[in-house]
Amino acid sequence: MSEVAMEEHERDISDLDPQECPSVVVENGVMLVVNHSHVHAPFSVVLATVLYLAEFITAAVLCSRYHKSEDNIWLGFTITFMLLPAVLIQLALTFIHRDLGRDRPLVLFLHLLLMGPVIRCFEALVVYFKAGKREEPYVTISRKISLKKGQGTPMEWEIGQSERTLATHRNAFKRTAVIQAFLGSTPQLTLQLYATIQEKYFLPVRGALMIITLISVIYGALVCSVLAIQIRYDDYKVRLRPAAYLCMIVWRGLEIATRITALVLFSTALTHWVILVGMVNLLFFFFLPWAEFWARKGSLTQDVEKNFSKLGTTVVLSMFTLLYACINIFCWSAVQLDLTHRELIERKQRWDRLAMYYCGRFVENFILITLWYFHKSDFYEYVCAPLLAVQLLIGYSLAVLFMLLFYQFCHPCRRLFKYNVHDCLHCVCCRKRTREARRKPAPSYSNAATMVLVPEEPLELLDPQNSEQPDLTSQLGGRETVIIEDIMEAA
Repeated sequence: MSEVAMEEHERDISDLDPQECPSVVVENGVMLVVNHSHVHAPFSVVLATVLYLAEFITAAVLCSRYHKSEDNIWLGFTITFMLLPAVLIQLALTFIHRDLGRDRPLVLFLHLLLMGPVIRCFEALVVYFKAGKREEPYVTISRKISLKKGQGTPMEWEIGQSERTLATHRNAFKRTAVIQAFLGSTPQLTLQLYATIQEKYFLPVRGALMIITLISVIYGALVCSVLAIQIRYDDYKVRLRPAAYLCMIVWRGLEIATRITALVLFSTALTHWVILVGMVNLLFFFFLPWAEFWARKGSLTQDVEKNFSKLGTTVVLSMFTLLYACINIFCWSAVQLDLTHRELIERKQRWDRLAMYYCGRFVENFILITLWYFHKSDFYEYVCAPLLAVQLLIGYSLAVLFMLLFYQFCHPCRRLFKYNVHDCLHCVCCRKRTREARRKPAPSYSNAATMVLVPEEPLELLDPQNSEQPDLTSQLGGRETVIIEDIMEAA
């Protein structure tokens, strides 16, 4: 038994090539990586706080300009989309950190002043700099469990406590970033783009706010995608490569930009009808999880908060469903809600839902752009309308293409998929070959042995003569395995 094998609890299953990391060890075809990282800086907390302050301050400056010019309509909507997400963020941070039952009057007072993210960010930085003074290795989950049982040194306990505190801050700010993006930034960006077109002039402050909100929306969409992966594969620590982040940025950026542009163009031609389009989308995605909940005859989960009554649980689930609906109006949420499950998330990868969403959204955008083209105003006389319409459709198609590239090549857990993109395309395009292949099953792309860590039976799992590939999820379901630290915790 090698020294690496004796440290089984501190192993990480890696998606990297051996050349990419000097600590990678290959044993029996299985790539193993020992993680020696320190406590990571809370960059995600700082970034979310900076985006929150930048958007809030810029929107406040723009409101003063609207007040001076007596644009009361733009002023009212801008204030609404500025304050609504800010209030919800304060409630979310208070709920996650459980401050209502603690004696922290200063923190609660700053939350009332809508400055909660600032004090939370300051707390995270203080914890990080105190923990960063010691050169200690990263405390694994198994080590944390042993520390809870009274084992380990006081220094290890301190490092583990700091890491858990920072993890709480990171998780809280990831969720507030999603709230800020889809309950504040997306309607704010849509409003300001519509106001720019209607007023026929460019305001520098409004342009700055549009840029900030677009960055906030893309970041929120990235966080949403990574959170979906982490929730679905919570037995692992997920690490995405830079190529995966680049692919997701292009995918989410094109998807959201083309969607918002299509809605704004349609609203400039048929102003009142856009309200109907938005309400239909919102109500459909809001009641879809509840309809599935009633169809399954489920009962409300009691794991949201043990101290909540059934009414309180319903309110929390309704707010969660509202956020889910707002995300799906502008982009794919990457998760499916299951209100009967204690984690509220359906873990199965639903390729049919993914395909139906993007096909339906493409058709809807095509209809909106077509209606705008036939009812456009005189403002677009000097714009090549057909070229603009084609560019929007091509942009959305490119977003779908980058999404397929992400799931096919860049998804960190793609080897655990029962089916991948190439399997679906192969099933649609080459059904005859698929039927012949079923007689003699070939090794599946999604069941590569480099992702498996089973020291008891390595020869059977790696036997190329074995006609039936092992089910990775069943092999790894009862183990506390890991896939290297998520970069989102450090970025």
